[in-house]
Amino acid sequence: MTSNSVSPYNIEEIRKDFPIFKQKIYGKPLTFLDSGASAQKPQQVLDAIHTCYAEEYANIHRGVYYLSQVGTQKYEDARTKIQKFINARSHKEIIFVRGATEAINLVANSWGRKFLNTGDEVVLSRMEHHSNIVPWQMLRDEKDIVITVAPIDDKANFLFDEFEKMLSEKVKLVAITHISNALGSITPLKDIIKAAHKVGAKVLVDGCQAVPHMQVDVQDLDADFYVFSGHKLYGPTGVGVLYAKEELLNAMPPYQGGGDMIRSVTFEKTVYNELPHKFEAGTPHIAGGIALGAALDYVTNLGFDKISQHENNLLAYTLEKIQQVEGVRLIGQADDMAGIVSFVMDLAHPHDIGTILDQDGIAIRTGHHCAQPVMDFSDVPSTARLSLGLYNTEQDIDRFIDGLHKVNRIFS
Repeated sequence: MTSNSVSPYNIEEIRKDFPIFKQKIYGKPLTFLDSGASAQKPQQVLDAIHTCYAEEYANIHRGVYYLSQVGTQKYEDARTKIQKFINARSHKEIIFVRGATEAINLVANSWGRKFLNTGDEVVLSRMEHHSNIVPWQMLRDEKDIVITVAPIDDKANFLFDEFEKMLSEKVKLVAITHISNALGSITPLKDIIKAAHKVGAKVLVDGCQAVPHMQVDVQDLDADFYVFSGHKLYGPTGVGVLYAKEELLNAMPPYQGGGDMIRSVTFEKTVYNELPHKFEAGTPHIAGGIALGAALDYVTNLGFDKISQHENNLLAYTLEKIQQVEGVRLIGQADDMAGIVSFVMDLAHPHDIGTILDQDGIAIRTGHHCAQPVMDFSDVPSTARLSLGLYNTEQDIDRFIDGLHKVNRIFS
C-alpha cells in the first residue's frame, strides 16, 4: 500500500493495529467506509478484552479477593480516563451505560420525568438521530410537554438565528447533536448552549459522531449532559457514557434499581449509593468499560490534532473526487462538517449502490441512517453514506470512486 499523502501520521503502521484489515472480502481488500455506524477495533482494545476475560475476570465493586480488586481498579481507572478525555470536573460525573441511546433514555426518564411538566418545551434539531427524538416523544405522550424543531438550511447548516428566536422561558431543554450522523454537519454547539442557558434551559448533547473526530471539553462547552457510545470510538459495543453535571445527577432519581446502586435495603426503605454508582444498577459490562479505556488511550496517544488533520484532508479529497462522478448528488454539505458524505445517484437506488460496492470489498452504509426526519427534509427516502475513520486512506477513496463509476456502467 502506498503512503497516504494527506496523512500527518504513518497510515500503514496505524492500519497494522487493526487486524480486520488483514482479510479480504470476495477476494478484494477490505475498504471500510462505515465508521460512523461502528468503528473497527485496534489490537490494543482486543487485547484488553481478552486479558479481562482470560486472566483477570471477576465481578467488581463487591469482592475482597485479588481478581475482584484488579477488575475494580481497572474499571474505575477507565472512568477516570473518560473524565480526563472530555475534561469533566469529577469522576462522579461519568456514568457508564450501554450506549448513547441508554444515556438519553436515562436523562429523559430520570431528569425529564422529575423536572418537565405540562407545557414545557424541548427543542430538538432537524438533524437528530432517532435516539434523540423518540425518548422525548415518549415523554411528551406521558407528560404533555411540547417538542419544537430547530431548522436547517438546504446545505444542512444549523440556523442559529432561527433557533435563538425559538428560545423562551418555556424551553426547559435543548437536545442537540454535536455532529449529524447522516450529513456530517457540525453544529455551533458552544453558541447553542450559551443561548439556551440564557433562558434557563438545560442542554443535552449527542456526541456520538464528535468524540471520534475532535477533542471535546465539556467544561468549556458548559454542556449539562453529554452522551456518546464506545463502539464509534474504536471501543467495544455495549458500553457508552453519560456525562452530567454533578448537581444535576444529585437531583435526579435513579433510572434503574438493583445491585450496586444501593447503600442499604430493607423492605421498608432503600438508601441509594453515592455518585456515580447511583445510576449503575447491576453487574456492568466490565470488559467493555476497561476496553473503552484502552480505546481512549489509543486515540489520545495518536493525538486529535493529527486525527482531525488526517480526516479533514481525506474529506476534502473525497469531496473533490466524488463530485467528478456523473449523476452523483450530495445531500447536505454544510459549511462546517466532519468526515461524513451522504449522497444519491441518478441511476441507482442507494441499496443497489451499496450492494455493488460490497462485491468489491467496499463497505458503506445505505438507508435512512436512523434520521428519517432529515431524509424527509431532503426529499429522499434514503441515501448512501460514506464515513471516515482514522485508518482510511486515499487508496480507500480511489476504490470507492471506481466503485461509483462501476455503478454507472451497470445501470446505464
